[in-house]
Amino acid sequence: MYRRAFLTAATAAGASLTMPSAAQRRLGSGDVDRMNAKLAAVVSMDNKYGGTPELQQHAASLAEETIRLQNTHTASSRIRSELYGVAAAFTASAMWAAIDGRRLDEAEPYLNQAVTLAGLANNRAVLYRIWGHASIMYRHLGRPADAVAASEAARATSIVRSDPLYASLALARLATYHADAGDERGALRAIGLAQASYDRADKTKHRPPWMGFYDQAELDSLAVFAHLRLGRWEDAERHAHRCLAGLRPDLERNRALTYANLALAQLGQGDLELAVASARNVPADAARGRVGVLLKDFTSKISAVAPRSSETIAWLEHRRAAA
Repeated sequence: MYRRAFLTAATAAGASLTMPSAAQRRLGSGDVDRMNAKLAAVVSMDNKYGGTPELQQHAASLAEETIRLQNTHTASSRIRSELYGVAAAFTASAMWAAIDGRRLDEAEPYLNQAVTLAGLANNRAVLYRIWGHASIMYRHLGRPADAVAASEAARATSIVRSDPLYASLALARLATYHADAGDERGALRAIGLAQASYDRADKTKHRPPWMGFYDQAELDSLAVFAHLRLGRWEDAERHAHRCLAGLRPDLERNRALTYANLALAQLGQGDLELAVASARNVPADAARGRVGVLLKDFTSKISAVAPRSSETIAWLEHRRAAA
């Protein structure tokens, strides 16, 4: 059912955004707008469904379509640069879908292509996004030094110096890497700096559609991850509740992530009943990729802490029914 829903959405998004005729030999701003509209649709589907194989393939095919468009038409250098930027963004979306779905062996090959396309576009915003995704990929691959290096590469892009919102996201992600290393002081400092940068940012400024997910709720979500890694359960729960209170309705995957993390924070405090109630708020069709990993972790921990409790038994029955 999910696959049908996704394919219907993808088809609807593309049906009204067809490529220009091959007879048209010179590309213009309208072509860039059409591909950017497709990119916005990809971002919207990611917000709703998360990193599915279908979304990964769809984004990769749109990157190929954008490159093919370049090679079969003429264009000014400005238009070519913009289209290379869109192709890089599609490739980054495919990369992110693979990361979010924990298909890490499929994610890494996209990195070189995305960096190359962003370089051809001279697009600092897309390059920032690519290195940010790479840092998360390396973290999940168990390569902490590479994760920090990629995070620093994102922070070194010029857009971070000109826009505090990008600086805030980079710092919030860096906090999770410090937490992974057990560096509580570094993690808390990064969270504080991320909040300060976010407060300085102009929220009305026009930014690419893939940056639309980052708001106060996402900053709180990243803080949850950091506090969980540090075993700061009460702080993790506080940020999770604040995230849920401010989370936009369309960010369904992020809501599932936050409920899974909230359950872990409550379990860490010994609140089994609340923890199971939070975990049950994760829809069955969202329990995949990163969300699925968190729920598996929750199941292992509650089974170890209280294997014979009524809450654990109820949770295990819920998991079996949802399988």
